Amino acid sequence: MFKHIKGDIFGGITAGIVALPLALAFGVSSGLGPSAGLYGAIFIGFFAALFGGTNTQISGPTAPMTAVSMIVIAGIIATNDGDVSKALPAILTVFLLAGIMQIGLGILGLGTYIKYIPYPVVSGFMTAIGVIILITQILPTVGYYPKEDVEYVSTFKESAKEKILENILKEEQGKSVLTLKNFEEAINKGEKTTQAEILKEAQTLAANNASGVLGTFKVLGRAFKNINWLELILAFGTIIIIYGFKRITTAVPSTLVALLVMSGIAYGFQLNYRPIEEIPSGLPIPNLEIITAFDISSITPYIFTALTLALLGAIDSLLTSVIADNMTQTKHKPNKELIGQGLGNSIAAIFGGIPGAGATIRTVVNIKSGGKTKLSGMIAGVLLLVVLLALGPIASKIPAAVLAGILITVGIGVMDYKGLKAIPYLPKDIKIGPLKLSSEVIIMLVVMVLSSIWNLVYAVGIGLVLASLTFMKKIGDLTAKNSDVKPLAEEAWPDENEFPKNLKEEVFIKHIKGPLFFGSTSEFQQLAEQIPNSGSTIIIRLGRMPYIDQSGLYAMEDVLHDLKSQNKTVLFVKVLDQPKYMMERIDIIPDLIPKEHIFEDFDTCLSWVLTNVKDVV
Repeated sequence: MFKHIKGDIFGGITAGIVALPLALAFGVSSGLGPSAGLYGAIFIGFFAALFGGTNTQISGPTAPMTAVSMIVIAGIIATNDGDVSKALPAILTVFLLAGIMQIGLGILGLGTYIKYIPYPVVSGFMTAIGVIILITQILPTVGYYPKEDVEYVSTFKESAKEKILENILKEEQGKSVLTLKNFEEAINKGEKTTQAEILKEAQTLAANNASGVLGTFKVLGRAFKNINWLELILAFGTIIIIYGFKRITTAVPSTLVALLVMSGIAYGFQLNYRPIEEIPSGLPIPNLEIITAFDISSITPYIFTALTLALLGAIDSLLTSVIADNMTQTKHKPNKELIGQGLGNSIAAIFGGIPGAGATIRTVVNIKSGGKTKLSGMIAGVLLLVVLLALGPIASKIPAAVLAGILITVGIGVMDYKGLKAIPYLPKDIKIGPLKLSSEVIIMLVVMVLSSIWNLVYAVGIGLVLASLTFMKKIGDLTAKNSDVKPLAEEAWPDENEFPKNLKEEVFIKHIKGPLFFGSTSEFQQLAEQIPNSGSTIIIRLGRMPYIDQSGLYAMEDVLHDLKSQNKTVLFVKVLDQPKYMMERIDIIPDLIPKEHIFEDFDTCLSWVLTNVKDVV
């Protein structure tokens, strides 16, 4: 590990410097504050490097993981009356559960299968993350905070009173059966509610109503009427420096330069700006309330979200691992990487950090700066811990608008431009009415739109379902094209050339070449309808049918029932193992096709026909 210590030290320090402003920005964006982002970067960075399977990987909070975390945080805070401290144990429990799920994915060896998630789903999701970040940072960029807009908050006061009364009623009902007396007491308590309590609840409702993409659009008009020009200048100054400094040199991270320059200007000139939340000084302390306040009912609605976090973190990390492999000519261990990421996320959750994953930009910076072993990632984590201990009070003076500017550049960078540019050139393989569209474009746009305006978790689920159905249709069409399940008029096989001509009106031969499955059942089902009344015997040759699925199995059963009802005799020639096993499971063999009607080769079957079928001529 210490063979390349000089390169690892430079790589780790550089990656840590790059990670600092992003960790603070992601923490603020998540809703838990800058310290949560910093804690996540420290613990995930250190432990994912120590236990992971990619030597040069630098891990920490990322844009996709933060976007999904925002859903969890906002949802749980809303159910806890806007009280972050009250909601925190449940939030961190969900993050801990996601980390444990990642460990489970690694132990089960599922790391090698993550790569099979369809690209259109990933592309749509990543672009949606960019859209979400860009739109949700509009309000802090212009210095507008809904809960501080007195006129806007006042519109929620009546709803706040109703919410407070509803909470009181729930509290009374929790004590005993809700009687008239309890109800009257609840009303009295509600009437005695102070204006301060109503204002606090109204502020919470106002903030919730203005959250997310749609919420931002709701208050956009008010935000533009109340622009704080100083905050806007700080944000735009940050963006200009980030993009402009890259043109001068990439040796120094432009994000860090922007953070230092704009924060220095704002603080040095004593401008009346809005700082980020205070970062606690001292060592991070484990949040033991995760255990003492654990309530399964509070996190049950978020189990699927925790799984989404686990899978998203796995995809994010393993994609970065592949990039690291290409740059270092090495080979990562995917399952070990998942275990390392899971341990990092689990420990970060215990200490109050937001979840993260392998970070591409930070990993690339580490490699280019000389990082070669796990030590580089561990050094990056330690550096951030030193910053927390030594510079926490100073970091608390960073303007919120500067972090908003940093996040805007992250949002622009995270979008999948490669996928967007390819839209006009993707094959149009689906016809909807008169329109011909690309299934991959549809999936990408559905995931992108639903993720942006509705729910990231459900959007990904819908995208996976659509991608799976599209894939099945394509494979079905392709296999059906190659699967030769034809009507009766078909070419004879070589060993049928000597078949007696006088029996051709009485005996019909059917060939099945390729699998009989959902994509080819309709052709096979025509069999019973196409046999003339004069025919009494049907030979079905199955030697080239390697597979039958459930759809094909039931189609076969229906056809055989039809033929049996017409008093037809059906003979099978050379039934392969898988189809035979399936037909025995539902008793096609021997109920519809007795074993004496199953032959190993065509010559044996022909001998039976010559002996048992009456010549109609």
